[in-house]
Amino acid sequence: MSFQYVSQLPTPDEIRADYPVPAHLTALKKQRDKEIADVITGKSNKFLVIIGPCSADNEDAVCEYISRLSRVNEKVKDRLILIPRIYTNKPRTTGEGYKGIVSQPDPEKKPDFKAGLIAMRKMHIHAMEESGLTAADEMLYPDNWGYVEDILSYVAIGARSVEDQQHRMTVSGFDVASGMKNPTSGTLSVMLNSVYAAQHSHSFIYRGFEVKTSGNPLAHTVLRGAVNKHGQSIPNYHYEDLNRLLALYNERDLVNPACIIDANHNNSNKEYEQQIRIVKEVMHSRKLNSDIYKLVKGVMIESYLVEGCQKIGGGIYGKSITDPCLGWEASERLIYDIADYQ
Repeated sequence: MSFQYVSQLPTPDEIRADYPVPAHLTALKKQRDKEIADVITGKSNKFLVIIGPCSADNEDAVCEYISRLSRVNEKVKDRLILIPRIYTNKPRTTGEGYKGIVSQPDPEKKPDFKAGLIAMRKMHIHAMEESGLTAADEMLYPDNWGYVEDILSYVAIGARSVEDQQHRMTVSGFDVASGMKNPTSGTLSVMLNSVYAAQHSHSFIYRGFEVKTSGNPLAHTVLRGAVNKHGQSIPNYHYEDLNRLLALYNERDLVNPACIIDANHNNSNKEYEQQIRIVKEVMHSRKLNSDIYKLVKGVMIESYLVEGCQKIGGGIYGKSITDPCLGWEASERLIYDIADYQ
């Protein structure tokens, strides 16, 4: 057989029962979900800053980072909503490399998905306890939603997943803000079709059940840059790009027009220091145009304790083992700069 069935994993209900979210954190998540939803729907003028490591590879380092973020949050919470990135599944362009803590709770050892699901929940709950912040993650595997539905306040659908029907339909059943990235081709109509699909009801097969969803009015767009046929990065965060997206939104029957700018990936050509310049340009564009101000609800920034990246086993605490990230000092300054623009 082409498939070797290694082991039966615990169900989402079993994992959530064994590693439950305490009641006070459930109340915290409900409050945070509403605050973020109010930004997407336009009820709040606060600005979302989705910031943190490219991949959450180490619980201690991630929780230290988010604890620092919490202290900054206290100074800017009147203008910003800081959403830590705790990305536990990592997409790989070629299929090679570290795929996140759910696959490998120890990056230097073989995959262990049961241990990974447990490690993921422990890290999220620990981070919530330490910081009073609830997190964002990428929904790389739609079937995994049940394992995280009670801990996430924001979900991203990546550039390689956004055209997939199962991802789109699964998002239509989420009750939290969900960002649909433009595909690697950069085709904006694909991204907007994905938002349309996610905002509407669907019936489909999910985890062995026939299900029906109600549609997710908080589904929105994320601009992350694109790649041309020569493999070169094409940014799409400039003023003209934002005006174009606004025009396309106006042509479609979509609720809650909203966009988040991913300052890394192909927008920065993975030159992580450029995220500072990109974010400031986006904030300036919002100042120039009231319609862009209403459309652009936040930014995504890849940031960790130590700038840059290292290979697995490099041994530098708080340094990315996937894409390079801004270091803490530069990230903290950037958050204060964003708050000043607001």
